[in-house]
Amino acid sequence: MSDGTVVMAVAEGPQDEGATAGQWVRIAEAIQARGLQVRWAASAADAEAVLRTEAGLAAAVVAWDLPSEEQGEPGGAGVLRRIGHRFRDLPVFLAMADEGLRELPLWVSQSVVGYVWPLEDTPAFLAGRITTAARAYQDALLPPFFKALRRFEDAHEYSWHTPAHSGGVAFLKSPVGRAFHDHFGERLLRSDLSISVEELGSLFEHTGPIGEAERNAARVFGSERTYFVLHGDSTCNRLVGHFSVTRDEIALVDRNCHKSVLHGLVVSGARPVYLVPTRNGYGLAGPLPPGELAARSLAARIAANPLTADAVSTRAQYAVFTNSTYDGLCYDAPAAARAFAAGTPRLHFDEAWFAYARFHPLYAGRYGMSVDAEAFPGPDRPTVFATQSTHKLLAALSQSAMVHVRPAPRAPVEHDRFNEALMMHGTTSPLYPMIASLDVATAMMDGPQGRWLIDEAVTEAVRFRQEMVRIGRRIEAAGDRPPWFFGVWQPGEVTDPASGERLPFDEAPAELLRTEQSCWQLEPGADWHGFPGLTDGWCMLDPIKVTLTCPGIDASGETAEWGIPARVLTAYLATRGIVVEKTDSYTTLVLFSMGITKGKWGTLLDALMDFKDLYDGDVPLDRVLPALVAERPRRYAGLTLRGLCQEMHDHLREARLVDLLDTAFQQLPEPVAPPQQCYQRLIRGGTERLPLAEAADRVAAAMVTVTPPGIPVLMPGENTGAADGPLLRYLTALESFDRRFPGFASETHGVTRDPDTGTYLIECLRRDARPDTRNDTTPAQRREPRDVDLESATG
Repeated sequence: MSDGTVVMAVAEGPQDEGATAGQWVRIAEAIQARGLQVRWAASAADAEAVLRTEAGLAAAVVAWDLPSEEQGEPGGAGVLRRIGHRFRDLPVFLAMADEGLRELPLWVSQSVVGYVWPLEDTPAFLAGRITTAARAYQDALLPPFFKALRRFEDAHEYSWHTPAHSGGVAFLKSPVGRAFHDHFGERLLRSDLSISVEELGSLFEHTGPIGEAERNAARVFGSERTYFVLHGDSTCNRLVGHFSVTRDEIALVDRNCHKSVLHGLVVSGARPVYLVPTRNGYGLAGPLPPGELAARSLAARIAANPLTADAVSTRAQYAVFTNSTYDGLCYDAPAAARAFAAGTPRLHFDEAWFAYARFHPLYAGRYGMSVDAEAFPGPDRPTVFATQSTHKLLAALSQSAMVHVRPAPRAPVEHDRFNEALMMHGTTSPLYPMIASLDVATAMMDGPQGRWLIDEAVTEAVRFRQEMVRIGRRIEAAGDRPPWFFGVWQPGEVTDPASGERLPFDEAPAELLRTEQSCWQLEPGADWHGFPGLTDGWCMLDPIKVTLTCPGIDASGETAEWGIPARVLTAYLATRGIVVEKTDSYTTLVLFSMGITKGKWGTLLDALMDFKDLYDGDVPLDRVLPALVAERPRRYAGLTLRGLCQEMHDHLREARLVDLLDTAFQQLPEPVAPPQQCYQRLIRGGTERLPLAEAADRVAAAMVTVTPPGIPVLMPGENTGAADGPLLRYLTALESFDRRFPGFASETHGVTRDPDTGTYLIECLRRDARPDTRNDTTPAQRREPRDVDLESATG
C-alpha cells in the first residue's frame, strides 16, 4: 500500500505561532514518523482543493471552526460534507477548540470517527489514533481479489508453474527480454500467474477471491450475477448470444449492432430478424423507434423474413440492441423491456460504452440492470443481460469486461449452464492484472466516490458544451470575422422543470444540466436531433458523448453551398495531438471520460479556434496538413485548406453520400441464408471476391461495415440487390470518394481494396455454392412453414 496522506484542515499550522499551532506541528511530525504524509489546509477552500486533487487520502483532521468564505455555518461543516460526497468511510477526526460538542448538529457524529482536543493529549498519542485509523482504512480499501493478489506477491514464493517467464526472471536472461522487464517492471510480471494458484480462486469455478470479486461487482452494478470476461465486450456479446439462442431459432437484432453480435449469430446458428433504427440528416443512427418494437410490428417483421419460414418457432427467443449508441443515445430501459417482452423472453442490452450509468442519477432507469421487479413487475418481465466494456469508460485494463445478469422466471439462467457457454469463449490462462483491474474498477464506483467520479465527467462535458455555444455567439456578435463556428449536437433550449421556464442552453444553470434528465431527452419532432417516430422520454442524449457538428448540413439533411467535412477537421486535430473517437461526414465524436480535465478540453477549444482562423485565412494546405501534401503532392500541392474543404463538400453534395447512406440503412437487403451457413461456405472455398460492378444480385458471405458510421450495411446471407439499388449505389459512391480523396478513406471492414486501382471487392457466395436455407434436421424435428398469427402475437 502507498504511504497515504493525512489532511490537516486546521486554522493553526506551521506558519503560525502559539501553543495550538506548535502542538499541531508536533502531531504532524509524529504522523510522518509513522510513514504517512501530511497536507496542510488553512481554510475550507484549501481543504476542498486537497479533497479534489488528492485521491490517496487515508485520514482527515478537520477543525469545526475552519475559516470559510461561505456564510451561515462553520467552514468545517462544508469540508465534512465534501468528504462524504467524495470518499466512502474515510476516517475523519473533528478538531475541537473547546467543549462545544452539545452545539454540534446531530449529523456530525455520523460523519466523524472521533474528536481531537490538541492540547489535552500528547502528540504521540493523538498521532497514534490517527495513523491507526488510517491504516485500518487503507487495509479495508482494497477489494477482494486485488487484496489477495497483493498478499500473494508479498509472500515472495518461487513459481513452479506457468507462465514460463517465472515472475519475469526468464526475461532477465536475454538483452531484449531485459528491456521488456525494465519497461514494464517486476511487479506486473510477478502478477502474471497461473490458474494453479489456488489461494487466488478460479475464474471458471468462480471460487475464492475471484468469486468474491464477482459477487462484489454484482452488488455494485446492481445485477443478480456478474461474470468477469477478459476478451472485451466482443466476447461478452458472443457469449450471451451463444447462450440465449440456438440453431434455427429467431433472434431480434438491432441493425445498429457491433460485429461481435453477428459473430454470436454465426456461432449459434440463429436466424436473425433485423430491426431498423431511425437516422437523421447528419447520418447519425438514432434509437429504434417505439413503433418498430410494437408487438404487431415485430410479428409482421418476423413473418416477412424469408429466413423464418423454417425456423423452429415463430417466436423470437432472444433480442439484442445497443444502449447507449455510439453517439450517446440511451433508452428508457424499462419501457424498452416492456416493448420487447411481448416478443421474446431474453433481452440483451449491449452497453459497451455505458458501464458508468448506474452511478449517476442523471441516468436513472436508462441501463439494463435497472429493469428489475420493481421497474417491471409481473410474469412478463424478460431475463435481462447487460454486457459492458468496463475498460472503455471506467478505469480497467484494455479487454476487461463484464456480463451482468438479471434472470426472470420465464427464462431462468442456470449458473452451471451459462458457465458452460462462458468456458467456451473464455481462456484458461487469464491475465491476473486484468482481473485485478475489474475488481479495482468496481471498488472505485462503490459508494459516493462512484457518483463523484461520473459527476466530474458530466460537469466538464456540460461546461465544454456551454462554452462552445458561447464562443459561437461571441464570434457572431463581434462582426470582425466570418460568423461561423463549429456546433454541438444538443438541444438549443432546455426547460427548468421547477419553473417551466425555457432557457437557452448556454444560459441554463450548470447544476440543472448536470442533474435534470429531461434536459437531455429527445423531444418528439425537435429539429435539433432530426429523428422521427419518437415518444416522450423514450430516448435521451448522454452528455459525456459530445458530437461536434461542422458547417455544411443540418439534422434535417439540408445542405449549404459551402461546408467543412469533418474528415478534414479531424485530420488537422490529429496534427495537434488530439485523436477523436469517431468521424462521420459532418460530425465528429469526442468522449468526456473520467480522465477529462479543463486543460484537456481547453486544448480542444483552442484547436477548433485555430482551425477557424486557418480556414478563414485560406491558408495553403501544406501549412495545415503538411504530411498529407508531402505524401501525395500530385493530388494536394497548391491547394488551400478552404479549397480542399469546398472540393470535398461539393463532391459529398453531388454524390449525395449522406442520403445514400441513409437509404442503404433504411432499406435493408433481402435475407437469403442464415449467417452460419455463409460462414461454412467462406471457410470451405465456396466464396469469391467480386468488384462492385459485378456484385449485383449476389449473396454476401461476410459482413460489410463502414466506419464511419460503424454500422453494418450488409450482413452475411443478404442479397446485394440491383446495381442501382440502395446498397451498391452507396458503396460505389464511397469507393469514388476514396479514390478522389486519398488519405481520407473510410475504414471498411469486409471490403478488400485492389492495391492498384482502389476498387472495392466484396466476398460473395459462389453461384454454384448458393446455400439451401433448409436446416439439416429431420422432417419430424422441423416445424412446417406457416404464417405468423398477428392477432395471437400481439395478444
